[in-house]
Amino acid sequence: MARDVRGGWALGWGMASPAASVSSGGDPVAPAADPVAIRAALTPMLVAEFDREWELVLERAKVSKDLAGIRDLLGKWRHIAYGELRDPGSYYRMLAKAEQVQRLGANPDAVSLEEMKALLRQRQGRAE
Repeated sequence: MARDVRGGWALGWGMASPAASVSSGGDPVAPAADPVAIRAALTPMLVAEFDREWELVLERAKVSKDLAGIRDLLGKWRHIAYGELRDPGSYYRMLAKAEQVQRLGANPDAVSLEEMKALLRQRQGRAE
Protein backbone atom coordinates (compact mmCIF):
# COMPACT_ATOMS: atom_id res chain seq x y z
CA MET A 1 0.00 0.00 0.00
CA ALA A 2 1.49 3.36 -0.96
CA ARG A 3 1.86 6.10 1.61
CA ASP A 4 -0.03 9.28 0.83
CA VAL A 5 0.36 12.72 2.36
CA ARG A 6 -2.60 14.15 4.22
CA GLY A 7 -3.19 17.68 5.45
CA GLY A 8 -1.79 18.73 8.80
CA TRP A 9 -3.94 19.08 11.90
CA ALA A 10 -4.16 21.60 14.72
CA LEU A 11 -0.41 22.23 14.93
CA GLY A 12 -0.06 22.38 11.15
CA TRP A 13 2.20 19.35 10.82
CA GLY A 14 1.90 17.33 7.61
CA MET A 15 1.66 13.60 8.11
CA ALA A 16 1.99 10.58 5.90
CA SER A 17 -0.69 7.94 6.15
CA PRO A 18 0.73 4.69 7.53
CA ALA A 19 0.53 1.42 5.63
CA ALA A 20 -2.24 -0.70 7.11
CA SER A 21 -3.71 -4.15 7.05
CA VAL A 22 -7.44 -3.99 6.56
CA SER A 23 -10.03 -6.54 7.70
CA SER A 24 -12.62 -7.93 5.32
CA GLY A 25 -15.04 -5.36 6.81
CA GLY A 26 -12.74 -2.53 5.76
CA ASP A 27 -11.54 -1.65 9.27
CA PRO A 28 -7.79 -1.47 9.99
CA VAL A 29 -6.25 -4.38 11.88
CA ALA A 30 -3.91 -3.80 14.81
CA PRO A 31 -0.31 -4.67 13.95
CA ALA A 32 1.32 -7.68 15.58
CA ALA A 33 3.33 -7.05 18.76
CA ASP A 34 6.47 -7.05 16.62
CA PRO A 35 8.75 -4.04 16.04
CA VAL A 36 8.76 -4.46 12.25
CA ALA A 37 4.94 -4.70 12.06
CA ILE A 38 4.50 -1.74 14.40
CA ARG A 39 6.97 0.44 12.47
CA ALA A 40 5.17 -0.41 9.21
CA ALA A 41 1.93 0.96 10.67
CA LEU A 42 3.38 4.26 11.91
CA THR A 43 3.90 7.61 10.22
CA PRO A 44 7.53 8.66 9.67
CA MET A 45 7.44 11.04 12.65
CA LEU A 46 6.15 8.30 14.93
CA VAL A 47 8.68 5.79 13.56
CA ALA A 48 11.43 8.14 14.76
CA GLU A 49 9.87 8.29 18.25
CA PHE A 50 9.39 4.52 18.33
CA ASP A 51 13.01 3.95 17.28
CA ARG A 52 14.31 6.26 20.06
CA GLU A 53 12.29 4.42 22.71
CA TRP A 54 13.18 1.02 21.21
CA GLU A 55 16.92 1.73 21.53
CA LEU A 56 16.55 2.88 25.16
CA VAL A 57 14.50 -0.15 26.14
CA LEU A 58 16.87 -2.54 24.37
CA GLU A 59 19.84 -1.09 26.26
CA ARG A 60 17.99 -1.46 29.58
CA ALA A 61 17.05 -5.06 28.72
CA LYS A 62 20.70 -5.88 27.90
CA VAL A 63 21.77 -4.68 31.34
CA SER A 64 18.88 -6.12 33.36
CA LYS A 65 18.36 -9.31 31.33
CA ASP A 66 14.63 -8.64 31.76
CA LEU A 67 12.34 -8.53 28.70
CA ALA A 68 9.36 -6.96 30.50
CA GLY A 69 10.29 -3.48 29.27
CA ILE A 70 10.37 -4.70 25.68
CA ARG A 71 6.95 -6.33 26.03
CA ASP A 72 5.56 -3.15 27.60
CA LEU A 73 7.02 -0.99 24.81
CA LEU A 74 5.59 -3.22 22.08
CA GLY A 75 2.16 -3.19 23.76
CA LYS A 76 2.19 0.59 24.09
CA TRP A 77 3.28 1.20 20.50
CA ARG A 78 0.92 -1.44 19.12
CA HIS A 79 -1.90 0.54 20.72
CA ILE A 80 -0.57 3.84 19.33
CA ALA A 81 -0.13 2.34 15.84
CA TYR A 82 -3.67 0.96 15.83
CA GLY A 83 -5.04 4.33 16.95
CA GLU A 84 -3.16 6.06 14.14
CA LEU A 85 -4.48 3.55 11.61
CA ARG A 86 -8.04 4.25 12.75
CA ASP A 87 -7.66 8.02 13.17
CA PRO A 88 -4.46 9.51 11.69
CA GLY A 89 -3.04 12.26 13.88
CA SER A 90 -4.78 11.04 17.05
CA TYR A 91 -1.52 10.57 18.97
CA TYR A 92 -0.34 14.14 18.42
CA ARG A 93 -3.82 15.52 19.14
CA MET A 94 -3.77 13.65 22.45
CA LEU A 95 -0.33 15.07 23.29
CA ALA A 96 -1.50 18.60 22.43
CA LYS A 97 -4.59 18.15 24.61
CA ALA A 98 -2.50 16.85 27.53
CA GLU A 99 -0.17 19.85 27.21
CA GLN A 100 -3.17 22.21 27.20
CA VAL A 101 -4.65 20.59 30.33
CA GLN A 102 -1.30 20.76 32.13
CA ARG A 103 -0.73 24.38 31.11
CA LEU A 104 -4.23 25.52 32.15
CA GLY A 105 -4.56 23.24 35.16
CA ALA A 106 -7.95 22.04 33.90
CA ASN A 107 -9.63 20.70 30.78
CA PRO A 108 -11.54 23.59 29.19
CA ASP A 109 -13.70 21.12 27.25
CA ALA A 110 -14.64 19.00 30.25
CA VAL A 111 -18.20 18.72 31.48
CA SER A 112 -19.18 18.70 35.16
CA LEU A 113 -19.57 15.46 37.08
CA GLU A 114 -23.32 16.04 37.31
CA GLU A 115 -23.57 16.51 33.52
CA MET A 116 -21.61 13.28 32.99
CA LYS A 117 -23.85 11.37 35.41
CA ALA A 118 -26.95 12.69 33.62
CA LEU A 119 -25.52 11.61 30.27
CA LEU A 120 -24.79 8.12 31.62
CA ARG A 121 -28.31 7.82 33.05
CA GLN A 122 -29.73 8.94 29.70
CA ARG A 123 -27.67 6.35 27.81
CA GLN A 124 -28.76 3.66 30.23
CA GLY A 125 -32.38 4.67 29.71
CA ARG A 126 -32.87 5.97 33.23
CA ALA A 127 -33.46 9.66 32.69
CA GLU A 128 -34.21 11.31 36.03
